[in-house]
Amino acid sequence: MFSAEFKSISGEDTYPLSQVVYRGKDGSLLEVSHNRSAWNSRSPSDWKSLFQQRRASFAPVDLSGVWSKRELVLPGLPVEDIVTLQEGFSPLFNAQKLAKEINVKSLHVKLCGNSHTGSFKDLGMTVLVSQVNHLVKNKIPIKAVACASTGDTSAALSAYCAAAGIPSIVFLPAGKISVAQLVQPIANNSIVLALDTDFDGCMKIVQEVTADKSIYLANSMNSLRIEGQKTIAYELCQELGWSLPNTLIIPGGNLGNVSALAKGIDDLLVLGLIEKKPRIIVAQAENANPFYLAYKRNFNKLEAVQAEKTLASAIQIGNPVSYPKAEQAIKDYNGIVEQVSEQELADAAHRADKIGLYCCPHTGVALGALFKLCEKKEISSDESVVVVSTAHGLKFSEFKAGYHEQNLEGIISKYANAIHRLPANAGAVADVLRGKV
Repeated sequence: MFSAEFKSISGEDTYPLSQVVYRGKDGSLLEVSHNRSAWNSRSPSDWKSLFQQRRASFAPVDLSGVWSKRELVLPGLPVEDIVTLQEGFSPLFNAQKLAKEINVKSLHVKLCGNSHTGSFKDLGMTVLVSQVNHLVKNKIPIKAVACASTGDTSAALSAYCAAAGIPSIVFLPAGKISVAQLVQPIANNSIVLALDTDFDGCMKIVQEVTADKSIYLANSMNSLRIEGQKTIAYELCQELGWSLPNTLIIPGGNLGNVSALAKGIDDLLVLGLIEKKPRIIVAQAENANPFYLAYKRNFNKLEAVQAEKTLASAIQIGNPVSYPKAEQAIKDYNGIVEQVSEQELADAAHRADKIGLYCCPHTGVALGALFKLCEKKEISSDESVVVVSTAHGLKFSEFKAGYHEQNLEGIISKYANAIHRLPANAGAVADVLRGKV
């Protein structure tokens, strides 16, 4: 009854999910196309009941925020072939204190970095590696899975492949990712290749290497990843009482997450679980802003840029592969693309930390865009807002420590919290505490 296949986004050519293919006949990206008419065999209330039952289940696949919605992800995949590390069902942080400061109706932060490898990339990788696991079991000659990465994708790929017993290969731009991100694939026994180039250069090489179909491509141009990442929308809907906020803000680099979010909302509309479209806002770092520049040109075309160094290293991408899907997402969801400077993203992350968050720099990009758009009145006081946090701050502790120690190059640390170094003397302690508590 439920089924899916690959389909070109600009043509009618289709391919079975068992085929190793990443683009259509005309070179366009693919998407996983579902038989959505079959979804109507269940009413909206039936879907809600099913998802609520699974939320209370302790079955391994039901403990996953992705696979608890498996009919909408990869309906033909046998449960026994699923490779899950209990990804998803990440916390929805109530940031109402910050909402009052910036004058919006409500603000939540979806903590997608609270996951096995510390980023939202787990959501997509469980789907891709599960499908590869299924193919290998069915004697498809796949020797390894490979990706280019700015850090988080490599961590997710290496962990899920290790769990499945499938070799993984990661291509990283040398010297351009955090220590925590570099160590993860090393620890999970990937073949780690640090190349003297940027992410876009790594992406070019990995596409050449995976032209030999015995090595499977795991970057977000592979639409299997999108099927996992789209479940962020499902989770938000369920967590917010089967509704979505007025506005969703997500940081954008290679732009797979943006298109995934839109696809998830498309699904919710078809299922009848929501009736109204939210607005999607994409936030980019000013130092790596090709999508923002294309938006300012009314999307006449994408012009790749040479991405400059940014604190938000995971989105330091100048030629985003998923641009066509992301452009459509912005058009379909009355969207905005905003950019933020290094100063703005650093301050935004640490301003939000003061209410109990621990923001990675990419979340700082999204929050910085929120603050700017509120100041410009492009987000109004009667709006509910959700910011998608894509990674855990602990993966970027150098960024956090550098801000508070006030030694980040070019950054004035407005929200720094200094350590008070004192003699072991109660009087000296009392002097510091006087007026502070």
